[in-house]
Amino acid sequence: MFKSLWTKYLLLLFSVSMISLSASLFLREMIISDFEEYLEGEAEDKIYKLLASIEGSYERYSGWNKDALISNTIWALLLGYEIKIYDSNRNELMNTAIAVNTMPPLMKRRIEAISGYQQENINSSRTNSNFIGYPLFLGGKDIGTLEINPMIIQQTQGKETIFMMRSNRFLILSVLILGGLSLILSFIFSRKLTKPIKNLTEAAKQISEGNIKSRVSVSGKDEISVLGNTFNIMAENLERHESLRRKLTANIAHELRTPLTVMQGEIEGMLDGLIKTDTERLQSLLEETSRLKRLIEAIEELTKAEASGLELKKEYVEIKTFLNNIKGRFEKIFSDKGVSLGLDCKDNLKVYADPEKLSQIIINLLTNALKATNKGGQVIIKADIEGDLGKITISDTGIGIKKDELPYIFERFYKASEGGIGIGLTIAKELIEAHGGKIIVNSEIGKGTSFEIYLPNS
Repeated sequence: MFKSLWTKYLLLLFSVSMISLSASLFLREMIISDFEEYLEGEAEDKIYKLLASIEGSYERYSGWNKDALISNTIWALLLGYEIKIYDSNRNELMNTAIAVNTMPPLMKRRIEAISGYQQENINSSRTNSNFIGYPLFLGGKDIGTLEINPMIIQQTQGKETIFMMRSNRFLILSVLILGGLSLILSFIFSRKLTKPIKNLTEAAKQISEGNIKSRVSVSGKDEISVLGNTFNIMAENLERHESLRRKLTANIAHELRTPLTVMQGEIEGMLDGLIKTDTERLQSLLEETSRLKRLIEAIEELTKAEASGLELKKEYVEIKTFLNNIKGRFEKIFSDKGVSLGLDCKDNLKVYADPEKLSQIIINLLTNALKATNKGGQVIIKADIEGDLGKITISDTGIGIKKDELPYIFERFYKASEGGIGIGLTIAKELIEAHGGKIIVNSEIGKGTSFEIYLPNS
C-alpha cells in the first residue's frame, strides 16, 4: 500500500507525533485524576474538621449554644458549604441563611464577598437539592445531625471545573495545531530526505543505460551525502575502467597485429617464392609466435591472479643468493645499454615465498627500470629486514613517473608510457599480495623511481 519511501517517512513522523500527543493526553488524565482525588480528600478533611468543631462546641457548652452554632455555620460557609444543624430529635437548630442574617451588614457583605454566597442561591438550593447528612456524636451518644448541601460543594469547585474545561479546550487545540504542524514538517523533511535518494536513483539508472558520466550533486555531511560521494567515486572508477578497457582493446589489437602482420608477410613471401624458407626465416617466425604466446600467457596469468587462482609453492628463499642469480642474468643487458646494476643485500636474509613467482616480480621491475633509465644511469637492488617483513627495494635514476599517474600504475592495462599492454605491474602487485605482502612506489620526474616490496619472512 505504502511503497514510496517518502510516504513511509511521512507516516512515521506523523505517527511519532500522534503517539507523543497521546502520551501527553494520558499523562494529563492521570494528573487530573490524582488532582480530583486530592480535592475529594481535602473536602473530606474539611467536613471531618467541621463535625469535630460542632461536636466540640456541644461538649464545651454542655449542650447547644446559639452563638457557637452561628460561628460554626459561618465557618462552614467560608469553607464553601451550606449547612443545617439538627438536634437528636430532628429539630432544626441553625442553617446558613439564619446565620448570615444575624450578622451586621458590613460583616455580611464581607462574608458574601469571600465565600461567593448569594441569598437567592441558598433559597433555590433548599428546594432543588438534597442535603447529605452526617451524624453528630459525643461520647458515643447521638447529639444531632449535620446536613451539607452538595450544590454548594459543586459551586465551591467551580474554579477547578473551569480550569479542567479550559485545559481540555487547550489540549484539543494543541492536538489540532501540533497534528497540523507535524504533517507540514513531516512533508517538508520527507521531501528533503527523499529528493537526494531520487537523484541517486536517476543517476544510477542513467549509468545502467550507458551514461557513465552521470553524477549527483552533494551538499552536507550526513549519511546521504556520504552515499552520494561514494556513488560519484564509483561512477568515476567506472568511467576510468571503461577508458582503460577501450585502451586495452586498442593495445591488444596493436600487440596482436604486429607479430601477425610480420608472420603473414613472411609466410606469403615464402609461398610466392619471394622469401627463402631457411632457418633464419623460420627462427623469425618462431620468435613472433613466442611473442604471441607470452602475451596470451600474461593475460591468462593476470586473470588467475585476480581470481585468487594462483598456486604458490612457498619455501624459505635466501635472498642474497637469489638476487645475485637474477643480477647475473641481467648484467649484460644493462651493460649493453650503459646502465649500471648494483646489489646491496645483507647476509642470511630469508623470505617465505614462491621462488618462481618472486623471480617473475623482480624481473618485471628490473625490466621496467631498465626501460626508464637512460645511458649513464643506475639501478640498485637493495634487501633488508623491516620488522617481521623482508624488504626488497628496486630503485632507478630514470625519467620518473608523473605524480598524477602514480595512483593508477597498478591498474589493469594502465600504461604510464607507450609500449606493452600495461599489465606487468598489475601482475606483480597481485603476486605480492597473494604472498601476504605489499608493494609501494615512490617517484619524482627527472630523479627516478623506487619500488618497495614487503614479504613475510616466516
